[in-house]
Amino acid sequence: MSTELLPPVAPDVLADAVEQLSARLRKKLDAAISGCADHASTTADGAVEVHFGEDATVTLRPGPSGTVTNAEQVVCTCLLAPRCLHRAAALGAAPIADGEGDTGGGDDSGTGKAAGSGTASDTGAGPEEAAPTAPAADVAATVVSPAALSAAQVLAATALWDAAAEALSVGVTAGGAVVQAELLRAAHTARLAGLPRAEAAALRVVRSLRAARERSEGQRLADLTEAFRELLAGTALLASGSADTDAAGSARRVYEQGGSLRVYGLCREPVLSATGYGGVTTHLVGSDGAGYTVSDVRPGGLARVKGAGSASVALGGAVLDHAGLARGGLRIVGATVSADGRLGAGRGVSATPLRGVDWSEEPAAALFTRPVQEAMAAVLADGAPEAGGPGRTAPSLLGCDVEVIGAAGDSVVVRVAGEGPLLRLRPAHPHPELPHAANLRRIAEHPGLALRVLGRPDLDRAATLRSLAVGPVPGASATLRLPDAWKGRADLGYDRLQGEHFPRESAGPADCGPVTAGPDPLAEAPLWRVRRLLETGVAGGRRAVAEAGRGTDAASLSARLTRAELGVAAHLAQALTTEAGRRPRDTFGRLTDPSADAYARAWLASAVHLAAAERSLVAASWS
Repeated sequence: MSTELLPPVAPDVLADAVEQLSARLRKKLDAAISGCADHASTTADGAVEVHFGEDATVTLRPGPSGTVTNAEQVVCTCLLAPRCLHRAAALGAAPIADGEGDTGGGDDSGTGKAAGSGTASDTGAGPEEAAPTAPAADVAATVVSPAALSAAQVLAATALWDAAAEALSVGVTAGGAVVQAELLRAAHTARLAGLPRAEAAALRVVRSLRAARERSEGQRLADLTEAFRELLAGTALLASGSADTDAAGSARRVYEQGGSLRVYGLCREPVLSATGYGGVTTHLVGSDGAGYTVSDVRPGGLARVKGAGSASVALGGAVLDHAGLARGGLRIVGATVSADGRLGAGRGVSATPLRGVDWSEEPAAALFTRPVQEAMAAVLADGAPEAGGPGRTAPSLLGCDVEVIGAAGDSVVVRVAGEGPLLRLRPAHPHPELPHAANLRRIAEHPGLALRVLGRPDLDRAATLRSLAVGPVPGASATLRLPDAWKGRADLGYDRLQGEHFPRESAGPADCGPVTAGPDPLAEAPLWRVRRLLETGVAGGRRAVAEAGRGTDAASLSARLTRAELGVAAHLAQALTTEAGRRPRDTFGRLTDPSADAYARAWLASAVHLAAAERSLVAASWS
């Protein structure tokens, strides 16, 4: 179903339209939604019309922002309007508009206010993002402990938990427009109560539910499972009343005064989001070794990604583009910095270009001299929240010197210099139009090649590095030979490695035989059975989990986990299947406990333990 013509709709507008339907019309809503987007057309005045036969036409007139934000912007010509099926179906087929909150834990849309966005709304110059002007001593003197959540916030979180638990209980197969509308209603209430992080998590679940039901390309059940885990974990913490206001998230990305900074480019990373955003993020390192980023991410597709790689950087009047900044540097006066290292471009920020540094010079060299095990431990500790925690930030960059062994599937197997562990290099982005995969294939053709690699550890795979850039190893003879204009590094998402960039003679044997990627404790552990059980619940609801808990499959699952000394995982999986099948009824066959609360808590307990166990195995694979 194509929704390109339909404008985004605010979550509360869709929720209100579904709530006004009668029970009879709600049963027909999913069928009505499935085909109405194909009958949409635009008018001369910019409105969008959706035709339902000859008797009814729904007209959507988005506001100046391009989003339908109130009910008066959607009208239907039928006699039942506004409480009609046509109006609710048109709204249900439209994309869901982004919430106003900032999650504080990874911006999957890429719309965080950061330097280089090129628009007034993304410059970080608004009053909400202005840097504090008070001296540091005065700020330190006024720091207070985070306040507790209000009663209204706890009630809103409880309502969102109930809606999420019900959506999990019915699964994708029954999670149609009515279930999604209940989630959107609860998410809107959470936003009004000042819980932007919970609202953002709920919107991710609704979008993933839609994509799963429409069987959209690129949609993975694992992504929806993770979205449910994050939503349930966050709302459970908020609904308990024990959390403070930090757990609620912030309404906008907060930028604080960073003073005068000297930053040096490391590499560029293409950003191509499944939610329709594209652009580039340039990674920088400060003179003190801290990491920073400058982003240019806006609505757009692959063309936007390619063009952003050489677009100008709108940061304090700097004349560099992203390609130049990735190999150059900046001296920034009056810098504003967010908690995750994004550089803001407020009115008081000024920047002048600096000479870039080679990866063998400080402060960049420190990224490659740190032992890889120590660096990975720091990434696991600081780069991502605890399993089950609200939100998830992208892990920090990790650099190391490696020797190429060869290709293993779609990965390049390398060994860290100094008899280090075996690693798998994978593309940072798998899109075939981006040169990540092609560059790695060329690298795999040169066993024995010495490389300096900078990438982001994949926290969901054993000993895997999502490589962003490569360069020659100082002093090595069998290493890359890059053009002088590249400043000793190649951005794998933008630069294309050619034969002339490699040594003329192969550094390793011409035929080294099949390449093995080394031990994979994550694949060898039977935890994948627990993940399959959790994903079964997301796809088919609690009935599917109850069916999976009957017969020999449940006994086999428990036995395999116990033999692998994963007794807690076995206990939690057994508790989940037991709770899924617990449907007590009275003498008339009516459910005596229709609530999905206990089932959702059992599912969440197993999901949180699985995430923590997998994270431990990933950490062990780097040693």
